[in-house]
Amino acid sequence: MTDHLPVPGGTEPGAVSDDAPATPVGKYDEEIDRLFGVGGPLAPAVGTFKPRQSQTEMAKAIASAISDQQVLMAEAGTGTGKTFAYLVPALLWGGKTIVSTGTKNLQDQLFLRDIPTIRKALKAPVSVALLKGRSNYVCHFHLERTLQNGRLTSRDDVGYLREISRFIKMTNSGDKAELAKVPENASVWNLVTSTRDTCMGAECQYYQDCFVMKARREAQQADVVVVNHHLFFADVALKDTGVAELLPSANTIIFDEAHQLPDTATLFFGQSVSTSQVLELCRDVLAEGLAHARGGPDWAKVVTVVEKAARDLRLTFPEGGTRLSLPQVLPTSAFFPALAKLKEELDGLIEVLEENAERAETLEACRVRAVELKASFDAWKADPAPKGKVVEGDQAVLWVEAFNSSLQLHKTPLSIAPIFQNQREGTPRSWIFTSATLAVKNDFKHFSDQMGLTGEPARTWPSPFNYGEQGILYVPTGLPEPNSFQYTDAVVDTALPVIEAAGGRTFFLCTTIRAVNKVAERLRLEFAERGLDFPLFVQGERGRTELLDSFRNAGNAVLVGSQSFWEGVDVRGDALSLVIIDKLPFAPPDDPVLAARIEVMEKQGLNGFMHHQLPEAIITLKQGAGRLIRDVEDRGVLMICDPRLISKPYGRRIWQSLPPFKRTRVQEDVIKFFKPDAE
Repeated sequence: MTDHLPVPGGTEPGAVSDDAPATPVGKYDEEIDRLFGVGGPLAPAVGTFKPRQSQTEMAKAIASAISDQQVLMAEAGTGTGKTFAYLVPALLWGGKTIVSTGTKNLQDQLFLRDIPTIRKALKAPVSVALLKGRSNYVCHFHLERTLQNGRLTSRDDVGYLREISRFIKMTNSGDKAELAKVPENASVWNLVTSTRDTCMGAECQYYQDCFVMKARREAQQADVVVVNHHLFFADVALKDTGVAELLPSANTIIFDEAHQLPDTATLFFGQSVSTSQVLELCRDVLAEGLAHARGGPDWAKVVTVVEKAARDLRLTFPEGGTRLSLPQVLPTSAFFPALAKLKEELDGLIEVLEENAERAETLEACRVRAVELKASFDAWKADPAPKGKVVEGDQAVLWVEAFNSSLQLHKTPLSIAPIFQNQREGTPRSWIFTSATLAVKNDFKHFSDQMGLTGEPARTWPSPFNYGEQGILYVPTGLPEPNSFQYTDAVVDTALPVIEAAGGRTFFLCTTIRAVNKVAERLRLEFAERGLDFPLFVQGERGRTELLDSFRNAGNAVLVGSQSFWEGVDVRGDALSLVIIDKLPFAPPDDPVLAARIEVMEKQGLNGFMHHQLPEAIITLKQGAGRLIRDVEDRGVLMICDPRLISKPYGRRIWQSLPPFKRTRVQEDVIKFFKPDAE
C-alpha cells in the first residue's frame, strides 16, 4: 500500500512539490471535502455542528505532511474534530500507520468506535490492531502456576481467579479489559499476568498460545496499529513491547494528546529500580526453589536476608511521599550503608541461584533477573554527592522516592530532545503531533524544544465554538495569596454562591490531593447546613469512570478532583456548567527533576520560571479549562480563583492563552449568567 506515497518534496505543509504527482494530493483534498462536507458520511450530525472548516483544513494539512513524509505539530481547539482529521488522511494514504494516544481508554475508543466509523465511510478494507502492554493480557504460565500454588490471601481473589480461568478458555485476545467481572485494580491480576522480568519468552511451554505474542503478530500484519504513549516509549527504551518491530515498516506515526509526551518519554528514557522488584524476585525464588530444588539450600533462609535488606533500605526514609535528590540525602544518612548491604545480599542470592539454575528454567530466569537488578542498583551511583551538585554532567538527576511500602531510585534525563531526535532518524516517515494544548499563545517553542522538534512545521486551528457568547472567565476579588493558611477556606466561601446559582453542575479542580480533601469536607458541611441537595463526588472515593458516570447521571452534582480530572474528561450538555480551579497549576517546587532542570537553565542564562514552569502551567491550565465547553450548545463559567492571574505580570500571558471568554471579576455578572431572569 506504500505505492500511494508521492515522491517526498521539501515544501511547506499544504503545498505540493514540483516533483510530486499533483493528482493524489488533489484527489485526497476532494475526498476530504466530500467526507466532511454537508451531507458527507463524516459530516457532523444535524443540530450539533455546522461543517467544521478547521477540521477540513487540518485533515488536508496532515495529508500533505504524510505525503511529503514531514513532521507536523498540529494544535486543534476543542470541538475541531481532530481525531477524524488525522485518521482520515492516514487511512486514505495507506501504508502502515501507528497511532499512539494518552490512555488505554482512548485506545479502546479509537479501536472500537472511531476507526470503524471512518473505515465504513471510506469503504476501505483497512486492517486494525490494538496493542497494549503485557500486563493487560492474561498469561497462561502464571495463571497455571497460581492455580497450582493456591497462594491467594482473600476470598475475593479466589472468586476472581475462577472467573479468569473461565475467561481464558473463551477469549480470543486475553485482554483483561474484556473481563468486567474482575476489577482492573484487583491484586490477583499481578499473579496471572507477566512482566518483562517474569516472562519465560520462547522457552515457555505456552509460547504458541501466548496472548501477548498473538497481539504482536496481529500488529505486525495490520495496516493501522493503536498503541498508547507508555507502550510506545517503554518499547523505545526497553525494546520489550513489540512496537520496535513495527517501526521499520511504518510510514506514518501519529501522537494524539501529544502534550503528554515530554513527561511520558522522560519517565521511560530514565532508569528506575525499586525495593518492590527485589521483594517480587524473592517471592518467586522461594516458590521455584521449593518446587524444583527442595533438596538444595534452605530457600526460606536465602530469601529472608535479601528481603530484610530491601525493607531496611525502605525504612531509611520517613513514610511515603518523600522525594529527594541525591544531594539532599545527608552524607550521614543510613541510606548509603543500607544500599550497600542490599547489594551485598543480592550478590549472595546470585551465587546460590548460579549453583542451582540448571535444575529448572524458572530458576535460571530468576538468576537472570537477580543479575539485572543488581546491575540496576550498581548503575545508580550512590556516593554522597558534593554539596550543590544536583545533576550528573547536566544530563541526568539522581533522586529517591519513598512510597508506603517501597523505595524507588531514579536516574532521570533532564532533556529527552537528543534521545527522541535520535529515535526519529533513519527511515523517512511522517510524524504527526496533535493535541488541543501544544502552544502557549500560538507559540510552539516550549513543546518543540522539549521534544527536539525545533524548526519543524507547526499549525493551529481554532475551536468552532463561540466562547464569547457561550462562557465567562471569572476571577473573583478579595482572595488571599495562594500560600496563605486560610486560602482553601476562602476559595470555598467565594465559590459557594456560584455553585448554588449554577444548580450544582460543577467540576471543582484542585492542584493537590490535600486541597481535594479539604474542599470536599467543607462542601459536605455547607451543603448540609444550607439544605443544598447537590450530590458530591470526590476523587478517591470511587474509580474515575464510575465517578464520571454518576456525575453525568445526577445532572446537578459537584465533583471534586485533582490531576486525573484536568484532562481526558468529556461531559457534554447541562450536567457541567461551572469549572472552578483553585490555583494556577505550577509544578511543586520540591520536585527534584524540576529543580535540576531549572538549575541547568539558569547556568545557560535562562529564567527557569519563565522558560519552563510558566509554559507548563499554561498548558495544564488550558487542559483544565477545556473541560467546560464541549459542544456548540454548552454554556458555562470558568472560575479561576488564583489572584496571581491579575496581580502578577505573567498573569496576562496566562489568560491570553485561554479560550476568548467574556471576562469579569464581578460575582453578580456570573449569577445573572446562570439566572438571567432573576431580579
